[in-house]
Amino acid sequence: MVEYKSIGKPLIKVDAVDKVTGQAQFIDDLRLPGMLFGKVKRSTVAHARILVVHTSRAEKVPGVRAVVTGKEFAERFSHPLCGNPMKDQPFLAIERIRFAGEAVAGVVATSEEAAEEAVDRIEVELEELPPVLSIDDALKADAPILHENLMDYKRSASMNPLGGSNICDRSVITAGDIEKGFQEADHIFEDTFTTQILQHTALEPRAAVAQFHHNGGVTIWTSDQAPYDARSNVADALNIPPSKVRIVVPSYVGGGFGAKIRLTGLIACLPLAWKANYRPVKFLLTRQEEFTSTTTRHAAKITLKTGVKNDGAILARHAVLIYENGAYCDRGATVLGKGRYSVIGPYKIPHVRVDGQLVYTNKPPGGAFRGYGIPQVCWAHDSQMDIIARKLGLDPFEIRLRNIVDEGYVSGTEKTAHHAVGLGECLKQVRTHMQKSKALNPPKGNLKSGIGIACGYKISRTPSGADAFVKLSPDGGADILVSSTEMGQGINTVLCQIAAEELSIDIRNIRVMPPDTYTTPMFPATTSSRTTFFMGNAVKAAAQDIRDQLFSLAERIFQTDRRRLILENGTISDSADPSRKMALKEFIQMTYAGGANIMGRGNYCHYWPGKVPGHVKLEIEPALCWQYAAYGIQVLVDADTGKVRVQKVFAANDVGCAINPSNCEGQIEGGFVQAMGGCLMEEMRFGGKGRLLNPSFADYKIPVSRDIPEIEVILVEEPHREGPYGAKGLGEIALVPVAPAIANAVYDAVGVRIKDLPITPEKVLEGIKAQQVMRTED
Repeated sequence: MVEYKSIGKPLIKVDAVDKVTGQAQFIDDLRLPGMLFGKVKRSTVAHARILVVHTSRAEKVPGVRAVVTGKEFAERFSHPLCGNPMKDQPFLAIERIRFAGEAVAGVVATSEEAAEEAVDRIEVELEELPPVLSIDDALKADAPILHENLMDYKRSASMNPLGGSNICDRSVITAGDIEKGFQEADHIFEDTFTTQILQHTALEPRAAVAQFHHNGGVTIWTSDQAPYDARSNVADALNIPPSKVRIVVPSYVGGGFGAKIRLTGLIACLPLAWKANYRPVKFLLTRQEEFTSTTTRHAAKITLKTGVKNDGAILARHAVLIYENGAYCDRGATVLGKGRYSVIGPYKIPHVRVDGQLVYTNKPPGGAFRGYGIPQVCWAHDSQMDIIARKLGLDPFEIRLRNIVDEGYVSGTEKTAHHAVGLGECLKQVRTHMQKSKALNPPKGNLKSGIGIACGYKISRTPSGADAFVKLSPDGGADILVSSTEMGQGINTVLCQIAAEELSIDIRNIRVMPPDTYTTPMFPATTSSRTTFFMGNAVKAAAQDIRDQLFSLAERIFQTDRRRLILENGTISDSADPSRKMALKEFIQMTYAGGANIMGRGNYCHYWPGKVPGHVKLEIEPALCWQYAAYGIQVLVDADTGKVRVQKVFAANDVGCAINPSNCEGQIEGGFVQAMGGCLMEEMRFGGKGRLLNPSFADYKIPVSRDIPEIEVILVEEPHREGPYGAKGLGEIALVPVAPAIANAVYDAVGVRIKDLPITPEKVLEGIKAQQVMRTED
């Protein structure tokens, strides 16, 4: 076991003081000379044709500098549509409104109040159309078509839409012989599970400040998780070179969870700034706009047909997976891709077929959300795993241990070999801890206790990579220049620990600079649990580059073999002659008398060609790194009211290497609470005409402090051969197994199987009453 000085230590986050003292600066703190304020007129109907947009009354409001419509902006730019794999979403609605909350026109004014008044004076004449408000409605033969020109949109070659329908993307994955698998099975189980639409509910609403320049470029200051991808999207939409687009991210972002990615929800800032005569325009969403007009977590409908042997071995699984994408594609294709690869679960299933679809509806677009579609499929596969175990009279731990993937297993959907699989150890640790534990509150009265388990995995797709610069200053401190985003997850602390370890300097003398596409190097996005793995490796390489430069200089100064040199505690010394020792600060100043920085450059990329086993046909880009987790949960269910309370959680996560154990624990605890909210209480509810009924925290309930149970975090470390010090990703897997574990515990308590999220008291009570009726009839 290697003993590190910084790695593996529960150090306090490097940004802790700034945050608790109020010195942390967020995007709304930005003030620029001559700054104006932008607001948009939003539709109150879900589906309509735009006939006329009247702006004359708005233009007369004192302080208004400009009013812009979608049609006007589209006529100016040759690429008016924006998006990701599918370019299907206008900056402002042009001829068609596709969800209630969509931006129709924008106002730029000298104050927020003037902008709001002007927006209220904009009048929009509409021809309302029938809305499509569910997956089933979207797939009907006579359903209204949301995108009549679907096949004309610019899109990624990997997408497979169906013209003349509401199907945005579709695919089929197969392995083995599915019919043979079912024929050889002793039992066949078929169940359908659904999940609801969720909001990210990040503490900080989305905001941006945009400014066009006389040279044809544009600068956007925004709290974005993917500044370089945002740059590419803007350059493509405006038909200008990426070098003309600058994306600047503040030092702090108040939560992301996939919400703040590629200017999602903020694309109206461009037409607003375009009309502002080169002045900067701030565009800040209200909390209601966060709910009604930004991306959400996809609702899903998942049907699993699974064939098993009497001993619990799974032979075959046919999964039909449909995600509700809302009005526009956004990141839906990626969500569908990750879901279809993961819907079989972390299990050895030789015969597989997955049919996946992504459908449009007249609701806010589904987008990136922590877990990228995998919590939805885990809800299905690990709920069904308990259904199978109980039907066959098998222990829920044993049936999972019998079927889980192990080292070198080639997944039927991923087509690549699993590596560093700590899932079995996670399951065993959870079982051991649960056996030692006693219920916190023994059941009283009509309270029923139950326990449930679930396991899951999360992939980080490739190809992917990261670049990093590390600048060593003459005083021995260091700056890390990267384009990853610190949004509360603690990545800046992790990167500082890596640099401190490699350079042997005090972490308090290291800073991470905020992303700026003019100065910080390329990184695709702070998403997909990739940052510690990819950026951690890049920073490690950059710090090692500095070590190499220092040793090359010291080799000549000390007249010794560089293999004998030691960089430790801010000094360089010769291991063969301890008298030859020099402080790093003194060494740099002596070597560069005029004052200089030593720059280190690091890069880590994983390209998939040649990385797969030779006998496997390459059908998709393989994953490089999987994350694994197993959760055990104790619940109390009130049989009189149906209320479910989580008592205690045993959360085992395979982190590869806990670079900062307390940071890992915080990620797991926060992930659990977020997932518990989605399991038990959160749901965006829409009326019959597609308007959101609960667009505020008054009606959209999220967990509060009194809802949080005792959480026992179990860190399993199965080192990854390519991870920095063996580390893997963690941010998303913490959510994945939560909902099925709670559902399995509820069934254990009261015998009610819930297949449709959220697990509300009404659903539980309805199930209990249905049982009582059945007993009476028997």
